[in-house]
Amino acid sequence: MNELVEVSDEVCKDMLRMDRLVFSRLCSLLQDLGGLTNSKYVNVQEKVVMFLSILAHHTKNRSIKFQFKRSGQTVSKHFHSVLKYVLKLHSLFLVQPEPVAEDSEDPRWQNFKGCLGALDGTYIDVHVPAVDQARYRNRKGQTSVNVLGVCDMNMRFVYVLSGIKTYLVP
Repeated sequence: MNELVEVSDEVCKDMLRMDRLVFSRLCSLLQDLGGLTNSKYVNVQEKVVMFLSILAHHTKNRSIKFQFKRSGQTVSKHFHSVLKYVLKLHSLFLVQPEPVAEDSEDPRWQNFKGCLGALDGTYIDVHVPAVDQARYRNRKGQTSVNVLGVCDMNMRFVYVLSGIKTYLVP
């Protein structure tokens, strides 16, 4: 675990999809506000690293148990415990959208009274292994993923959907 978190921000971003500062803040939030605690043999940081590794790379339990030298039961137990505390803190992590007010004076939002936000999609270039490139190839021949986002009036993301399947119609 130390190789993932304590080496550099670049390694941490590659493996956990966040830098070391954000990782330590997440662990502190889960401990202080959520109530996640160290177990006899696994500390909070290792639990969160296992959880994020599974989510960030769609890694299977079997791979994580080999990587962290833990049993499959231990990996599963700690994944579900971190998930429980993340869900417990959902109000802290998720933005609650507010509809555009009827008396809105903002010219960008005048025609959207009562709406929760603006919706748009885009392609984001990605680097994937050669065997997976065909699945990520877009109509221009680049490897990318289609992302849909919704922003509220304050330009905060309230919804993001990654990996939308698109089909080319002849």
